[in-house]
Amino acid sequence: PYEAEWEHACRGGTRSMFYTGNGDRAMRRAGWCSRGATGSARFTRPVLVSSTDGVGTKTMIASAMQRWDTVGADLVNHSVNDILVQGGEPLFFMDYVAAAKIDAVRVAEIVGGMALACKTLGCVLLGGETAEMPGVYHEGHWDVAGTIVGVVDKANALDGSKIAAGNELIALPASGLHTNGYSLARLVLKDLDWTVPVKDLMAQGKIPSYTDLTELQTAQLSQSLGDLLLAVHVAYLEPYKKLKAAAVTINGMVHITGGGLTENVPRVLPEGLTAQVKFGTWAVPLIFELIARIGNVSRAEQMQVFNMGIGMLIAVPAGDAAKAHAALGQNAVYTVGKVIEQAPGNTQVNILGL
Repeated sequence: PYEAEWEHACRGGTRSMFYTGNGDRAMRRAGWCSRGATGSARFTRPVLVSSTDGVGTKTMIASAMQRWDTVGADLVNHSVNDILVQGGEPLFFMDYVAAAKIDAVRVAEIVGGMALACKTLGCVLLGGETAEMPGVYHEGHWDVAGTIVGVVDKANALDGSKIAAGNELIALPASGLHTNGYSLARLVLKDLDWTVPVKDLMAQGKIPSYTDLTELQTAQLSQSLGDLLLAVHVAYLEPYKKLKAAAVTINGMVHITGGGLTENVPRVLPEGLTAQVKFGTWAVPLIFELIARIGNVSRAEQMQVFNMGIGMLIAVPAGDAAKAHAALGQNAVYTVGKVIEQAPGNTQVNILGL
């Protein structure tokens, strides 16, 4: 027997469990602590991080479009981001797929998306569970969830405690809704044809022809609503590695999921600090503009529901934002605000320009 220490955290949008006792033994068995020619180990005190999540009602979009090759990748990428906010790199992933009646072809499409994402991210798809539960799920409806386990050296684990006033806030762009906010999106867009390019819906008068769209939004007009809604959740592991390689100091990260900036950012901010973000400093994908205008949804409400085009928010020391831009390139990162002292009576998230 040996002593084990378990630490629980709720940081950066994920509930995680840290295993910090003799984790090196488990990691050495997995090859993560093997010593190279220099005699140095990759991890001196490895910590296991884990997260469990699902893709929610995005499966209803997949069902409506009869496209199941993306939600598996959504789930893996989302899960990788959930442990990345603590500095964790993925080890293995396990899935759960359930429906009223199992269709083997559909399961293969869903799991195939997971497998491709895992391969891209260097994560083992270890196994999973397929459940057939008539009476629990409606016919044609599916539930897709999973658990990821990763590892980080304890000395490099992120918990937001180093975030300080004066830090710059940089954002990694989202492709669209990712895996949150689909109940509201479906409600607003339910009467439109999701298979027709948005520009054709405008030409048909089904939605107004907006003339004040941004460059990104204009470029997306050729896609259908279904394409925009099914845009794959972005994984931020590679950008994170590039930032580390460029010696960008990361004081904290938060994965922007359900609840948007308003609810997710306070999870990682120390008390007494406010994240001041200026709307308009990043590119907002077309799907959010359509939801706002068609559904008459205010920007303030959108910021409480959607990621609004920010998939990951990162706090870096003043001056490191420039290094991040150099490392990732144009349109791959945005400087969106800064961390300030929290004024009495103010919230921890202040979004300017709404």
